[in-house]
Amino acid sequence: MNTNSPNTPGEKMALRIKDAVRLSGLGRSTIYRLIGAGTLRSVMVGGSRLILRHDLLALLQNGAPL
Repeated sequence: MNTNSPNTPGEKMALRIKDAVRLSGLGRSTIYRLIGAGTLRSVMVGGSRLILRHDLLALLQNGAPL
């Protein structure tokens, strides 16, 4: 799997919180804490908070202070 390509077939570019939790193995509260601290970027689209797959993978590859 090429994690650097945003156009990998079958993979969403943006994840809802529940999908980011499932993909990363991090807890829901940890995801929200990282968003609140500005460590993990998220966007609101309509009524949904989304995390770009690229940003989540970068966080997991580089680590972040909790």
